[in-house]
Amino acid sequence: MKNIKAQSITWLGIFVISWFGSITNGQEARVSDSINRENAIKIFIDCDWCDMDYIRREIPYVNYVRDTRDAQVYILETSQETGSGGEEYTFFFQGQHDFKGMNDTLIYATSPDDTEDIVRAGRTKMLKVGLMRFVAKSPLINEIEISHAASDADEVVADRWNNWVFELDLNPEYEGEESYKSFDLETSINAQKITPDWKLEFDLEYDMRRSRYISEDTTIIALRESIYFDNLVVKSLTEHWSAGMALFFRTSTYGNLRYNVDVYPAVEYNIFPYRESNHHQFRILYGLGFRHFSYTDTTIYNRIQENRAHHELNLAFMVQEKWGSVNIRLEASSYLHDFSKNRLVLGGHLHVRIIKGLSLSFYGDVGRIRDQLSLVKGELSDTEILLRLRELATEYSFDFGIGLSYTFGSIYNNVVNPRFGN
Repeated sequence: MKNIKAQSITWLGIFVISWFGSITNGQEARVSDSINRENAIKIFIDCDWCDMDYIRREIPYVNYVRDTRDAQVYILETSQETGSGGEEYTFFFQGQHDFKGMNDTLIYATSPDDTEDIVRAGRTKMLKVGLMRFVAKSPLINEIEISHAASDADEVVADRWNNWVFELDLNPEYEGEESYKSFDLETSINAQKITPDWKLEFDLEYDMRRSRYISEDTTIIALRESIYFDNLVVKSLTEHWSAGMALFFRTSTYGNLRYNVDVYPAVEYNIFPYRESNHHQFRILYGLGFRHFSYTDTTIYNRIQENRAHHELNLAFMVQEKWGSVNIRLEASSYLHDFSKNRLVLGGHLHVRIIKGLSLSFYGDVGRIRDQLSLVKGELSDTEILLRLRELATEYSFDFGIGLSYTFGSIYNNVVNPRFGN
């Protein structure tokens, strides 16, 4: 019995000593980590659809802060689609406070078949590369190791497709319940060739929606179909000018179009050089073209077909800075045979950081519509109106939204904890 008590006391002593030791070691580790974190540079990453948990794990030698004003390095990531169907990500590194005047720009391009894991690894690698010049001026540079993965030999890449990229999409969808069945089919073929001098795009799309509504004594079948073919050819002229022509073909049961053909030459001027388009743009486009309409049913203007000249002016402004971003577009168009047949659309998105932790965003568009040539003459049935099977007359359209967010508390945001999801 004495031996049992002695053993119990011994094991209890070992447990207490181990527990005290783990607390002491933990406190020492936390103190050490705190010292390292205090010396780490503070960064703010401004990007869309970033995997921040992944970035924090891969780059643990910096402090992630929630406000741009607390950051020593502000990082803005922008993206544009490449000619191959991938994305080109541009990273702007801007030094603040101790690093004011230290700025840099890096670019990373993906392939269209890259997986999400490959893309996030590539984007994070560019962040690491861009941060090195800043981390090098902090005590944590002693924790960084730089390695080089050299290739065995230089490779010459031959492009047998000559910059052409093709994409095929097929999206059938079926849904239903006891009194409702619906089948949707969206299919498209896309081909494009994009080089610094030329932009060629061809799109063919077929959309169909067939719905069946069943009541006690009535079955309603609704069908809505459309075919779209778009062809765009653009030639780069200078750093600011480009010229091109678009060809459009449409059929639409909703729009009363047996078919519609547009031939649309246009010129565009960008106030900023095109090479800066991922940071800011101000594009002015003017086009003058010809439209041929062949209608399924007689229109409200007693036409079954007609030819019309048409012109259009488009303005597009975009800027992305650390205070936020602005996207604004203005589209004005009219028919030349009757200038009262016109359309004016203004839309955009504004995101602004007002003060620390507080941001505000507005988005939407509003349009004045006076150019509906294809409206069907006569009364529409209740089914056509309620199920939106036919285009209805309208003088305007709009959509609008606002977003407000405010965060406060610790300026640091370094910890990753994925338990129970995000």
